[in-house]
Amino acid sequence: MCGIAAVMGPSWDIAELQKMIEVQRHRGPDAAGLYCGWDSRIGLGHDRLSIIDLSQDGTQPMSNSRKDLRIVFNGEIYNYRELRAELTDYSFRTRTDTEVILAAYERWGQGCLDHLIGMFAFVLWDERERYLLVARDRFGVKPLFYYRKTDGTIYIASEIQALLAVGLKTRPNPEAWATYLAYGLYDHEQWTFWTNVFSLPPGHKLIFRENEMNISCWYDLAEHTGPDLDQRSEQEVSDEYLALLRQSMRLRFRADVPVGLALSGGLDSSIALHLVDAIGGKGNTTVFTYITGDPNYDELPWVKQMVAVSAHPLVIVRLRPEEVPDLAEVVQRHQSEPFGGLPTLAYAQLFEEARRRGVIVLCDGQGLDEQWGGYEYYGNPEQKLVLGPVQASKNNACRQECLAPDFRALARSFTPPKPFNDGLRNRQYLDTRYVKIPRALRFNDRVSARSGTELREPFMDHRLFEIALRQPADRKIRDGTHKWLLRQMARKLLPDSISEAPKRPVQTPQREWLRGPLRNWTLDCVETALSHYDGVWLEGDRVREVCREYLDGGADNSFFLWQWINLGLMVRDQSRGRHYGSPGQKAPVQPGNDHFSEWMTTGMLQ
Repeated sequence: MCGIAAVMGPSWDIAELQKMIEVQRHRGPDAAGLYCGWDSRIGLGHDRLSIIDLSQDGTQPMSNSRKDLRIVFNGEIYNYRELRAELTDYSFRTRTDTEVILAAYERWGQGCLDHLIGMFAFVLWDERERYLLVARDRFGVKPLFYYRKTDGTIYIASEIQALLAVGLKTRPNPEAWATYLAYGLYDHEQWTFWTNVFSLPPGHKLIFRENEMNISCWYDLAEHTGPDLDQRSEQEVSDEYLALLRQSMRLRFRADVPVGLALSGGLDSSIALHLVDAIGGKGNTTVFTYITGDPNYDELPWVKQMVAVSAHPLVIVRLRPEEVPDLAEVVQRHQSEPFGGLPTLAYAQLFEEARRRGVIVLCDGQGLDEQWGGYEYYGNPEQKLVLGPVQASKNNACRQECLAPDFRALARSFTPPKPFNDGLRNRQYLDTRYVKIPRALRFNDRVSARSGTELREPFMDHRLFEIALRQPADRKIRDGTHKWLLRQMARKLLPDSISEAPKRPVQTPQREWLRGPLRNWTLDCVETALSHYDGVWLEGDRVREVCREYLDGGADNSFFLWQWINLGLMVRDQSRGRHYGSPGQKAPVQPGNDHFSEWMTTGMLQ
């Protein structure tokens, strides 16, 4: 986990690059570096979290021996040792995976991306060709944002707040917010919740030359999976998949700092814990889990049962309702866009505790549900598409009737791609590429980065997804049992004494807390949102009516209410000048005057 920044073009100042690095310091608290070259037209900046090769040799920006390539890199190349052994014609000066990217680029050019197994976002300056290669990993585990000024100057950073901090002209994006509030869609491919701030999509690369920019896809899951179903026996598939699972976990435990594990009580966590034991981590890997104190949601009994078998140290992190208001504001500051409610806050605390205990890297179990059809709606993949994330709810996740008509009309309808000839695989692809996976990766990257920790996803290996998506539907769902073949594999791995927690569609008592101990805070946040958007984005009277109905016991999900809370948090965040540099520095305009309201709805004042 690091923070990267880059600027290229005719009109920028070194102080801007320094500010971008300063704002992202939490991502890499161990070291910082700057490079300025090509007659001051190109600048690279880096905040380092030291994970591999803790020496000064790992400092970035890093160059090759000829000094004609320079790179800033965020993430991990898990197969860097294997690539290093292959790239024998390169004279390595460090033990880092960063230098392996430089060596791979010298050998294969832009084709080096196909050789990398890992999570990454990097900016590589090729002085010979005088262009930037900007690349993001296959699933977008690591973030990358950019902004291009009218004169052609491009700004690139790991976090949106780094771009906002240097005063680039932007404002909250009405189309993104309308789509989110109307349909619940968090991820919008290239566009973000800020106008003129764009995200490089997963599996894409950006080539930037002076006055020329080209974006192209270098990896697509459906294309690499192919249209044909796997005709091999279940035994052959299981053998290959299990071997790859073990390898994937082993690669992600490569680090020169302690690596821990974040667990729940489910099947996926049980498999992850077993794999840790299988690679030699039995008894010495710290396990973290979060609870809320509500037995209807907490999975602590199952976690304790799993850990007892392997004797790993267990750290329990509890989220309390009185901690939510302050924590939500801090997390909003680092998210810069809407986030996932109380589960995200609980995860944020978990990473805080890991850092306090000196565990710099954590692995978790994201990805197996999408690979093997774990969600209930996969049983009926042709049903009407609902982008909102609420499961086990009969009520609408979003309340379009509470949106101002002109604003609601800005919402972009989403037509999902259908690259496969069966509904189940198309829905799996949709969740992996556009909905569930991008949402979870974004939330989790930012809460881990906030605490200067790194999250690794052993099951987010593209090779695992490609194998799973080639399997026929009856290997994923059979006789009403979801993840059927994975469960058969798990029986070969897990002790008979391990039983998984029941599948829970909701992870925290958010519904109960917003009605109960957080009731006043909820109302305050909603009123903050209405103070700036009543009649513009929201119909205030209708919002208050629906809010009261929910607080009095109506509706069986709280997603729409969290949307309005999130909007209120964003207003508070911007009104306090969160994105304008050093702590305590004031925004150029303050809440309570006409200029602030104008900025929130029309554009930033420079």
